[in-house]
Amino acid sequence: MKKLSKYLIIIFLIIINPLVVDSAEILQIKSSNTILVGDQNRNLTIGLFCVDVDKNDELEAINLLKSEFPRGSKVKIKPFGFKENVLLAKVFNIKGTKEMAKLLVDKDLTRKNCPN
Repeated sequence: MKKLSKYLIIIFLIIINPLVVDSAEILQIKSSNTILVGDQNRNLTIGLFCVDVDKNDELEAINLLKSEFPRGSKVKIKPFGFKENVLLAKVFNIKGTKEMAKLLVDKDLTRKNCPN
């Protein structure tokens, strides 16, 4: 009986534990290429990878990002490196269907600025 209860507890933890895990969420869109994300206990400034928005399109780009990724949106982060203590990454919605840099490119608000 004790073995059965141990197995049930282990199976319960394996099934339930992944459902409780929190993901990162948008706390603030600082500019057209910089956002602030956080999880339960830390905040991280992220620079969008391959994004270079013209100054004239800055406000429109920020508004687009805020409308597609409102505060509190759950996101996935794919890191590519660091630049001046800022993590460079691609940021996707939790379903993986939208990516911030691609939204800006699709609306002609940025040009790809990727290192070769």
